[in-house]
Amino acid sequence: MPTTASDFGGGVRDGYDRWSAIYDHDGNPLVALEEPEVYRALGDVRGLRVVELGCGTGRHTAWLARNGASVTAVDFSEGMLGVARQKLGPAAAVQFVVHDLHAPLPFDDAEFDLAVSGLVLEHLRDLTSVFREARRVLRRNGRAVISAMHPAMMLRGTQARFTDPRTGAVVQPGSVPHQISDFVMASLHAGFVIDSIQEFVPDAALAARFPRAEKYLGWPMLVVLQLRPAT
Repeated sequence: MPTTASDFGGGVRDGYDRWSAIYDHDGNPLVALEEPEVYRALGDVRGLRVVELGCGTGRHTAWLARNGASVTAVDFSEGMLGVARQKLGPAAAVQFVVHDLHAPLPFDDAEFDLAVSGLVLEHLRDLTSVFREARRVLRRNGRAVISAMHPAMMLRGTQARFTDPRTGAVVQPGSVPHQISDFVMASLHAGFVIDSIQEFVPDAALAARFPRAEKYLGWPMLVVLQLRPAT
């Protein structure tokens, strides 16, 4: 049986600390589906100041830094941040910040050109507060690119989970069953304009590379939102 913690925030943090050792090598088809779509949405990031909300092991952090962005990468999992720091090395134009996204961001108003968040929303209880903070730290002409596991996945009984290599236990860090309407309303209430909402399904080529995707063929796995501050 999957194991969870009664304290939601502590359970998510502990789960991701444990997951960090194998996260980049876990063969997760959702990550494989998500990355190219996020990078397509981000486009040219050269010279931009970017805040990454929930950077994890630095998947997107590395891409952003490699493509010329100055990145402030935020996560509350010391385990994940440890992997990210090791991956990027001291020469990268990245500042790592330990912070729980349920609390206000420790940054000034209008400090960043771009906010990025990858596969984090299911672990956040209060979406509006998080979106409002993202809006606050963005400049007026800034934008946000946010990806999330599609809510339809939970209808298939799927949540973020992994097998702990030390114990063999299946661990579910903890997920909130948001709907796409929750993403939309949180964005609007936070002061964003929605430029696009895209939904993605895996194809046979992805399933051939990542067999765990086969049971989701024709089923939405991913949502990507592109937002900008309302003027």
